[in-house]
Amino acid sequence: MARVVVDVMLKPEILDPQGQAVQRALPRLGFKGIADVRQGKRFELEVDGPVDDAALARIHEMAETFLANTVIEDFFVKVEEEK
Repeated sequence: MARVVVDVMLKPEILDPQGQAVQRALPRLGFKGIADVRQGKRFELEVDGPVDDAALARIHEMAETFLANTVIEDFFVKVEEEK
C-alpha cells in the first residue's frame, strides 16, 4: 500500500484572503520575517496496490475533476511512501 499526496494551492495570480489574514497576524504573535503566506489543501490517499502509471493517471484525473477547481487552483501529485 502506498500513500499519494495531492496538494492543492490557489494559482499565484489569485488573491488568497486566508493567507493574507495569517500573514498579518504572524507579527502580532511574535513571528517576524514572513514575507508571504499562501493557504492550500492537502489530500492523503492510501492506494491499494502499486502506484504505477495507470494509478497516477487516475489520481491526476481525480484531482483535476474533483479535488481542485482548476480555474483558480493548481495541484501537485506525489507518491509519499510505499508500505
